[in-house]
Amino acid sequence: MAISLWPAGRLAKRHGVSIGQLAKRSGEQVPRVEALRDAASAMEQEKETLLEMIHNIQNSQDMRHISEGEREELCLTASRLMSRTLTVEVSVETIRNPQQQESLLHATRMIDEVVNKLLDDLEGYKSRLRSLYGACTSEVPSGPIDQKFQSVVIGCAIEDQKKIKRRLEILLRNIENSEKSIMLLEHPKSTVQQLCNNEQG
Repeated sequence: MAISLWPAGRLAKRHGVSIGQLAKRSGEQVPRVEALRDAASAMEQEKETLLEMIHNIQNSQDMRHISEGEREELCLTASRLMSRTLTVEVSVETIRNPQQQESLLHATRMIDEVVNKLLDDLEGYKSRLRSLYGACTSEVPSGPIDQKFQSVVIGCAIEDQKKIKRRLEILLRNIENSEKSIMLLEHPKSTVQQLCNNEQG
């Protein structure tokens, strides 16, 4: 391999390009790179949202009130949409230092511990999830927040903080949907009217 004897700056000038010009060109790419990452992150979120919506359709209690043929057709459509959505692979790697990596692992373990115990005490651990979520939001929480979890999340990278908050949002939403389904199974008519009144209010 040939080794140039020209210093980098002199070599650049020799070809009619200064270091300043190269630096300027590099700087101009910064917003484009960030825009690319933002777009990819938005696609990640859109995929998660689509999967959640399709899952909710598949498990909707409304399926019980339609004919078998209609239910079968809807299930096939939902399965096809799920399969096509899963073919989309989007990945945005987050750059972390060792402390941020450890904080992410710690936060993930804390959430997993709650999720693994949900079936033992749904109401109690739902409140626990709310306290974890309250620790992630900048808004004034409606209930208590987990101070320990908040300090762990603060140690995570900004992108990881957003993902942790989004995961908790999805978990709480899924629990809410599950509770509605249980209520519908136990008290079909009265619960439907109650849910409709709540949504209108």
